[in-house]
Amino acid sequence: MPYTPVAPAAPERDTRAVTEGDTATSPKLTRSIGVVGGTLLTLSCLTPASSLFVIVPDSFATLGTGTALTIAVAALLCVGVAFTYSELGTLIPSSGGEYAMVGTLMGRLAGWLVFILSLIVVMVVPPIIALGTAEYLAPIVHLDPQWTAAAVMLLATAMGLLDLRANAWITGIFLVLEVVASAVVAFLGFTHTQRPASVLVHPVIDAGNGHSAAVTGGLIVAGLATALFILQGFSTAVYLAEEMDNPRRNVSRTVLWTLAIGAAVVLIPVVAITLGAPDLKTLGAGDVAGMVQEWSNSGVGTFVSLCIALAIINAAIVMVIQNSRVVFSSARDAAWPTPVNRVFSHVGRRFGSPWAATLAVGVPGAALCFVNLDTLSEVTGVAVAAMYVFVALGALVSRRGEHKHRLAWRMPLWPAIPALLIVVLAWVLYQQSVKSLAITGAIVLAAAGYWALYLRPRQETHWVISVPEDEQAPAMAAAAPQSS
Repeated sequence: MPYTPVAPAAPERDTRAVTEGDTATSPKLTRSIGVVGGTLLTLSCLTPASSLFVIVPDSFATLGTGTALTIAVAALLCVGVAFTYSELGTLIPSSGGEYAMVGTLMGRLAGWLVFILSLIVVMVVPPIIALGTAEYLAPIVHLDPQWTAAAVMLLATAMGLLDLRANAWITGIFLVLEVVASAVVAFLGFTHTQRPASVLVHPVIDAGNGHSAAVTGGLIVAGLATALFILQGFSTAVYLAEEMDNPRRNVSRTVLWTLAIGAAVVLIPVVAITLGAPDLKTLGAGDVAGMVQEWSNSGVGTFVSLCIALAIINAAIVMVIQNSRVVFSSARDAAWPTPVNRVFSHVGRRFGSPWAATLAVGVPGAALCFVNLDTLSEVTGVAVAAMYVFVALGALVSRRGEHKHRLAWRMPLWPAIPALLIVVLAWVLYQQSVKSLAITGAIVLAAAGYWALYLRPRQETHWVISVPEDEQAPAMAAAAPQSS
């Protein structure tokens, strides 16, 4: 998509009152990565292999051969979501991500509710992913799943304390291994096909006793929340906006490249597994490692399992990095009592990372590995879909007032794309379980109560959403052609 430079609006004066936690200079993150580094980190957070091998098997159990179709539909929806993230992420480049974008465009309360939705994802997703580690280390050593997951979370926390450039290359190496594992699975599945490709568009599921049943459209729609969760990590680029060189160009490129590559890495092996599974019962069981061994030999199966384990560790590292930026940004915007804000907004001098925010995400994540997270995974899917609704609403109002003339990447087919997204995502939410909707709703209501009782009475000093000055903008504006 073309990049459209326009003249920036005059800078606004920050009228926030000085609080006890303020300093002469707001804490800033270091700009150290470009499109390649950002794409490596973002792909690692999308973590296609760990999503493929940890989350997708549950979809096989409920959707059968319709899993690939559901993910494909979700990928099409994500194209529209990627357009909204690209525009808003370059319009408002902040490590706060969704809440900074929505809060700046739609007001503080909307931004706060989006922050709470993102906080659900922040706290729950890394432990869910980490709990799959022990299963894929089983060919080498048998470990307790919960203790292994907790160790992975603590390792990820330690890695998150390093500088972002170092982590980009570390996670990049792991990413290569997980893509190789996905490619091996895809090759083996396609070379051992057991059923025609027509089952991908006329999906069936195991009904027991050797019989099959058709997968209904309602099941496909209900499965979209999980499918969106599987592809969700491409939005990580907006969290890294403060640490990217030239964010008003690189954020959009990173978002779009990551979605394209990540969707391919997930969808192609899913199609191969669907066609190559010995029978529908085996497909529904979702034992990908077992199928790989049946298609090849134990050595290949062990190699793939180890690559998957590394993919999970890689995902945990990048999620801790991403999520710590959200907590850091919320403290910088004074979402909490002043002493808490001061601690969480501190940036270490040696590595330039928000160390306290990193610990606040990683250590509780290790503790959550000992909790039953089955229900919370459904809640996370609801939170992701609801968050996308807010972002789409933000995109609808992003071209009015002062924002209309700011330097940003602009999506095609506006406002049709965000409007369509809102309708489709509302339908997806309507199809989710009452329990998951009720839990998410209760959390949002509690957050609204905190806003009304604590943040709103202190609105002069608390929850003042800030977007750090983009040092690239003046130079780019000077280089942009002037309209007559």
